[in-house]
Amino acid sequence: MYIKTKGLVLRDAPYKESSRILTVLTDSEGKITVNARGAKRKGSKNAGAAQLLGFSELTLFHERGRYTLTESHPIELFEGLREDVALLSLGVYFAELMEAVSDEDIPNPEILSLGLNALYALSEGKNEPTLVKAAFELRLSCLAGFEPSLYGCSVCGREEAESPIFDLEGGVLTCRSCAEGTLSERMTLSPSVLKAMQYIVGAEAKRLYLFTVGEKTLSELSRVSEAYLLTQLGTEFRSLDFYKSVR
Repeated sequence: MYIKTKGLVLRDAPYKESSRILTVLTDSEGKITVNARGAKRKGSKNAGAAQLLGFSELTLFHERGRYTLTESHPIELFEGLREDVALLSLGVYFAELMEAVSDEDIPNPEILSLGLNALYALSEGKNEPTLVKAAFELRLSCLAGFEPSLYGCSVCGREEAESPIFDLEGGVLTCRSCAEGTLSERMTLSPSVLKAMQYIVGAEAKRLYLFTVGEKTLSELSRVSEAYLLTQLGTEFRSLDFYKSVR
């Protein structure tokens, strides 16, 4: 059976002498593994679509749970990322995150759309990479089922938490006094960081990166967004370590 879909390559690995095995996040089939036969050969018609972080229209042959790439038409290769090692490593980190939160064969077009918009923002250079990273991480947390509660104190019920503390494990706010004695990992939020987080969680997808914050707020926002997502996923990413070493 032949299937036509659109997909973003999240990971690629060489296979035999001339092929590649791709992990692809598609709009209709979810996350799938694809055999791109002959993609390593010079002049291969599928070489572009087999690139890491390449987004393409794909024709796949599906048989017994296996997908083989038969035809492709690249849509966006995010060339701006490939000219800057820091941006490329950040894009790879985004891809690893999407792979971690996506399920095999279960479509989640919102995650694909979020990833494409983030890669486009990085590639075009119109947004500060640290802002894109923070917004992507926090919004991905929401789409992965970890949307934080960013209004009121989860302990005393105050409508606005006093000197708010963010619980990285529970994803809730508490007043500073209510957090005393708790053992969970937590971070203090300034009013500007809390406001930015509320915006990211609630903004329309097309307006996700249309906000500005000061340098200090952005630094704090980046730390809490990263810490929250990694706490929820319970894992580390070598691509993130590499990005931090080269940015």
